[in-house]
Amino acid sequence: MPIYEYHCDKCGIDFEYLVFGKEKPNCPSCNSKKVCKLMSVCGFVSKGGSGETVSSSAGSSCGGCAATSCATCGQ
Repeated sequence: MPIYEYHCDKCGIDFEYLVFGKEKPNCPSCNSKKVCKLMSVCGFVSKGGSGETVSSSAGSSCGGCAATSCATCGQ
């Protein structure tokens, strides 16, 4: 049972919903059925050859810089 991200076309909020089968959620804010599924960002964590942890996602995981990867700062 995956959790999907949705956007409500009526009120404009984004929300997550645990999907059972082929059901389509109503907006939790305005109860509208006019919602569309969003593309989710995925990431991973793996161990590098020298034992360091390497992670990847759509942006930096730390709030101290604007880099797209923490590989440059070692965080």
